[in-house]
Amino acid sequence: MDAAHQPAMTGARGHESRNKQVAGRRPRSRSIGPIGTAARLVAGLLLLGNVAFGQLVTQHVRPATWALGLLGYPALMLTWHIWRIRRHPARFCYSSPLSYVLGALLFLALYLTWWYAPALSITSDAALIFFGGAMVLTALRGDAGCELLTPSNWLLRRHDQIACAVFAPFDALDQWRLRR
Repeated sequence: MDAAHQPAMTGARGHESRNKQVAGRRPRSRSIGPIGTAARLVAGLLLLGNVAFGQLVTQHVRPATWALGLLGYPALMLTWHIWRIRRHPARFCYSSPLSYVLGALLFLALYLTWWYAPALSITSDAALIFFGGAMVLTALRGDAGCELLTPSNWLLRRHDQIACAVFAPFDALDQWRLRR
């Protein structure tokens, strides 16, 4: 686009932005790029598909697993998120190495119950459903950070973040592509 047309286009974009704000709709931009979006979408669908396929092949479909993964864990995260916001209302963004480790340990603790607590093995597939569903929601919404908070961020209209070790390289690649 030549320089003569840029001011007109910039002005039009600014006018469009003001119209959206006047109408009560805040313009929303994506925090992740196409690589991070694709990675989350593929990983999330693989986790969900793995559980669905495994339960259908073994003819052992467990609705409680799906209820826990789609309703129970998100409700638990929402409860924690509300509690945390009431104590400290400011937006938070944890990106320390400790947050990477804690996120991985939480997933492993929930997923490996079939090994260390067979009576609680329902949480294993439920963890895959929760994390897979959250990854798909994150990809669709374009939120950066850990998928654990995506459902509660969406419901609470916040953008709090916990670092995510799995998708941080994809997000960094997207950022690198933008700077180029």
